Amino acid sequence: MPRALFIGRFQPFHNAHFIDVKKILKAADEIIIAIGSSQEKNTIENPFSYNERKRMIANTLKKHKIKNYKIFPVPDLYDDVRWISYIKKNLPKFDYAYSGNRWTLRCFKKHDSGIKKIRLIKGISSTKIRNTMLKNKGWKKMVPSEVADYIGKIRGVERIEKIYDKSK
Repeated sequence: MPRALFIGRFQPFHNAHFIDVKKILKAADEIIIAIGSSQEKNTIENPFSYNERKRMIANTLKKHKIKNYKIFPVPDLYDDVRWISYIKKNLPKFDYAYSGNRWTLRCFKKHDSGIKKIRLIKGISSTKIRNTMLKNKGWKKMVPSEVADYIGKIRGVERIEKIYDKSK
């Protein structure tokens, strides 16, 4: 079976991402999880660091006994050709790439082949989760329990509140 690449920012890793990982692994022997915007942290769109996002994903997959994955950072390069080239050069060879992000889908269609669109789950998005964290209402039900626990441990909600307060 093929090796798949799953690209996302995972800010934070949520239930829809986890469902996607399980679906992808039904069609692939191994999944490469590419954490985009890996150099970003402590911003409104990217409050969590690469290492924090990696830990959220690893904690969840370990708890559910998923072992056939590898996680890699993918920085923003602000150039489609350079970005695709970086992925091909620095990540293991893959047969298909998966994403739900329009820019990523367009970029792969234009400069590569083998992109598959992830079906987004209505009502779950990292943006919605971060906004719900600010209200401290119901965000935990949109993420795996391992992610909610980790966000609590790193005081992620408080960090997001500070980031939003500074942006006003």
